[in-house]
Amino acid sequence: MAESEEKRMTGYENYDIRNIWIGAGMIAGLFVVFAVVTFYQRWKSRRRLMAKIRREWGQEPERSYDPTEFDAISHYYLNRETEAFQLDDITWNDLDMDRVFMQLNHTRSFLGESYLYYMLRTPQLHPEQLERFEHLVTYFQNHPEEREELECDYARIGRTGRTSIFDYIYNLAGVDAGSNVIHFAMWVLLAVSVGMLFVSPQAGVLLVIAALMLSMGSYEHFKRPIAPYVTSCAALERILSAAERLMKRDCPVIRERRERIKGAVGAFGKLRRNMTLLLLGDMEGGGIEGLLVNYLNSCLHLDLIQFKTVVHEVTKHMAEFERISDELGTIEAAIAVASFRKLHPQYAVPVLEEEGELRFHAEQMYHPLICEPVANTIDTDRCVLLTGSNASGKSTFLKTAALCAVLAQTIHTVPARAYAARYFRVFSSMALRDDLAAEESYYMVEIRSLKRILDQMSQETPVLCCVDEVLRGTNTVERVAASSEILKSMAGQKLLCFAATHDIELTYLLEGSFRNCHFEEEVTDEEIRFDYLLKEGRAMTRNAIRLLKLMGYDTGIIAKAEQLAERLAVNNFLSKYE
Repeated sequence: MAESEEKRMTGYENYDIRNIWIGAGMIAGLFVVFAVVTFYQRWKSRRRLMAKIRREWGQEPERSYDPTEFDAISHYYLNRETEAFQLDDITWNDLDMDRVFMQLNHTRSFLGESYLYYMLRTPQLHPEQLERFEHLVTYFQNHPEEREELECDYARIGRTGRTSIFDYIYNLAGVDAGSNVIHFAMWVLLAVSVGMLFVSPQAGVLLVIAALMLSMGSYEHFKRPIAPYVTSCAALERILSAAERLMKRDCPVIRERRERIKGAVGAFGKLRRNMTLLLLGDMEGGGIEGLLVNYLNSCLHLDLIQFKTVVHEVTKHMAEFERISDELGTIEAAIAVASFRKLHPQYAVPVLEEEGELRFHAEQMYHPLICEPVANTIDTDRCVLLTGSNASGKSTFLKTAALCAVLAQTIHTVPARAYAARYFRVFSSMALRDDLAAEESYYMVEIRSLKRILDQMSQETPVLCCVDEVLRGTNTVERVAASSEILKSMAGQKLLCFAATHDIELTYLLEGSFRNCHFEEEVTDEEIRFDYLLKEGRAMTRNAIRLLKLMGYDTGIIAKAEQLAERLAVNNFLSKYE
């Protein structure tokens, strides 16, 4: 009987052990299946991303921007305080730099695109940074595997859409965190109420409840104003984590920057420790641990106490934050420029001089935004005056010349066969309009724009300026007189000017100061043809009235216009030159 009972018990034990092993095996199997599915999904996602990276390389980005999203990209530039020369808004808009940026923006993170925008707004006036940047771009052109791996890393950082995290970060550095006295006072009140439990339990319980209610109520009052800044802490943590991941890459261009990035990330050790409760308490769907942290924060104000330290640390280490942003942003911007070079295989690495004559040499330069552009060559150490009819190519030439100078000193890549010039501070005065808000006429806007250029001539670095239709906002006599003196004052100074005009009189008045070049067209009875090629000398053709005929104007209007033009020419200013 005892032996039978022992066998039965042994059978139960074996049965229980088998069940345990079966259950453990099923759980382990589920974990394995989950791990395999997760791994497969990640592998599949990475494979799709890598295919997209390879497909889009060297292609014009097919990305659409809404105004709010595009505005957010510029906020790193707007928040950065620098004494370096930067393109002003007039020049940026004249050169249509928003569209140039969009064509260049082969980036996959908010860091890269924000820094690329900042680069385009900040032309370099010395070679050191451009030479380092050229090394990066060349490396990515010749090492596609390393470049693709880095693009995957930047894609993990991602974009922020309509939100500029740089606004949050810079605002966090300037926020008034207030005093922690009230929060520590809550600790004292809670400690006293707990102590009362040992003296008078009934009174102690009531006091503990009152203290907790007061603490929780005041917590919401103090938390509400700082809630938006908690988002900036999360954004900062994403940047720091991204920097740590990139530092682990075994890539030469990363190794060269590793120590600078490592030192900057290390400076945020105290900050990251003090952000813990802020971030855990703000996590959506944080589970039990999130609820527990929220409860502790509301009772003890732990995150509010930490917030003061966070503000202090961010303010203290803004230089390190900008160093991280610059280093990581530069790397991704270099990848974007390497793709731009693939898109435009005829490009030049510029030859830039800090001293010497004010030379501007561009061989077969073209505008990258124009499909099938006509390339032009210019080699000059003198100011240039362009003449020609409307739509002949004057404005496009001015924009192309200024854009080449900007791209040479920002992304070290020029859409031309060859480019050699001085370092310039680039300004333009082209696509102006009446300022209705300031109640200024077109002429007032124009002379203000020109004055800002003249005020730059005393600076050490010379100016390259492009001016389209000088003083078009006033009458002919005063326009010619004022334009000739303004342009004459630019010649012979530390300024190289490309100006376009319809006033042939200026080509004679400025003949000793400006080099005359022109664009021309061929008008037949059926069509008008432009070759868009720059030619030496002043424009001699007069085709405005012939264009009226081409456009179908009444023959009576055309005949009378031709007769009047002949009579006016007899007493015209030009008659003494012809």
